[in-house]
Amino acid sequence: MTYALVDCNSFYASCERVFRPDLKNKPIIVLSNNDGCVVALSKEAKEIGIKMCEPWFKVKNHLQKNKGVAFSSNYELYADISMRVMQTLEHLAPKTEIYSIDEAFLDLTGVSSYMDLEDFGYSCKSTVMKWTGMPVRVGIGPTKTLAKAASYGAKKYPKTNGVVDLSDKNRQKKLLEIMPVGEIWGVGYRLNEKLNRIGIRTALDLINADTRLIRTRFGILLQRTVMELQGIPCIGLEEKPNTKKQIVVSRTFGRKINKLVDISEAVSDYSVRACEKLRKENQFCKMVSVFMRTNPFRKQDQQYSNILSYKLSIPTNDTRDILYVTRMITERLFKKNINFIKAGVMLSDFYDKGVSQSDMFIRKNRNEKDITLMKTIDRINSTGIGKVNFASQGIKKDWSMKRHMHSPRYTTNWEDFIVVS
Repeated sequence: MTYALVDCNSFYASCERVFRPDLKNKPIIVLSNNDGCVVALSKEAKEIGIKMCEPWFKVKNHLQKNKGVAFSSNYELYADISMRVMQTLEHLAPKTEIYSIDEAFLDLTGVSSYMDLEDFGYSCKSTVMKWTGMPVRVGIGPTKTLAKAASYGAKKYPKTNGVVDLSDKNRQKKLLEIMPVGEIWGVGYRLNEKLNRIGIRTALDLINADTRLIRTRFGILLQRTVMELQGIPCIGLEEKPNTKKQIVVSRTFGRKINKLVDISEAVSDYSVRACEKLRKENQFCKMVSVFMRTNPFRKQDQQYSNILSYKLSIPTNDTRDILYVTRMITERLFKKNINFIKAGVMLSDFYDKGVSQSDMFIRKNRNEKDITLMKTIDRINSTGIGKVNFASQGIKKDWSMKRHMHSPRYTTNWEDFIVVS
């Protein structure tokens, strides 16, 4: 077996550069909801000392002095460019696994019989750049964990030019003996500390550790990681993503909300988005939950946080059914004279179509016309030309999160298309 991990470099920042060549080599940061803090940054932003999660007001002057640019999160643009990158990778390999918004594993089994693997890596890099404008690095190895390690090497050492092939045992050993154990796929902060305390500081230390000790003290998952580092495949390619167990849509409001009509509009808006995601999964849900809370950092405000759930008699993915329930729950949760700052909707207890137990006292769930209606609304809303909204979502939506430095949605909205004169 041979795997490649293709990882986009500074994904959010690179997305902002695709249609802005003037930003080449300039520091770029992307901010969280309501332009609160740094959630993504380019290599140049790191070089001038800006760090992840720093508040915007603290780094603003420093960024501007260094001629850097800040952007509000443009989720529509990032999702669309991610889809284009993944579709490109599917052209380059017969089997792919989308691991995250900016990463994918490729099955390269058999590729080495007609092409050098390192050459494939460089070809993959140039093709993705040419087709999507996104810079990527490529890590190659006989297991997924070694491919991840190779990707770390491609990122850490510029002389690799963004491609590392760990098919050779000697190359594996050279990288793993200088790779911190905390950089291994699946080794988190706490596990890293525990391993350090018993003298395991590098990936090579972990490979050389007593296998029985690893399994006894840390469990079978870490033992599997060790075997993967040794070149023994334990984790296969998952071409079809696992069905989600729950869907959550939540946002921090752009301002404090203390009116039922406003928070009801927000919850309805989140419910519509959650239902769209549910239908994309081809699932139906029976459990609907709504939660809301105040700002815990404003000690002068009366604090409140609560969540309520409602179980439906029949699973559904019809937005109208979910809206009826979430509006009812919102009215129960809401309290007067409370300044709310965040709310959200959670859908759970999923079923495949026609799998659940029916109720003889309730008419069958939505008919074919209702199903067609939901599909039609989804299709219209995905065009970028216009959008069909439910009345309960409101019109002005002045409670929406702040995105004052939002870039155009170049690829998903007709009004934001670049016009060349």
